[in-house]
Amino acid sequence: MSERGWYPPSADDIVRLGQEILADLPEPFRTPLRDVPVVVQELAEDEVVKDLGLENPYDLTGLYAGIPVGLHEARESGAPPDMIFLFRQAILAEWCETDVDFNDLVRNVLIHEIAHHFGWSDEDIERVEFG
Repeated sequence: MSERGWYPPSADDIVRLGQEILADLPEPFRTPLRDVPVVVQELAEDEVVKDLGLENPYDLTGLYAGIPVGLHEARESGAPPDMIFLFRQAILAEWCETDVDFNDLVRNVLIHEIAHHFGWSDEDIERVEFG
């Protein structure tokens, strides 16, 4: 807390936290992620929200955009690079609505998106998370 009061984590704070989380991953995961930037935006763009069939941008805390590991050979020339997006306002809203530690919340969102980088579907991730 600063002398002027408490402030919610900034985009830069979340980027730093994301870099720390990536640095703590075991080596089999770290190397394939070395060139995948973590980008923090305030909210997902309207087009992304619509394409995913969501009603509200606050329903999306993170997004993997790219071609999963193992399919990179199929990448077309000029295709955009892989990226992981974290959406700050959606993460902050979820943080305020739950008792989850902020660092744990960001870690869970980032790990979920990393799983997509490795080709896991939402169903695969849910099976691992919830048995």
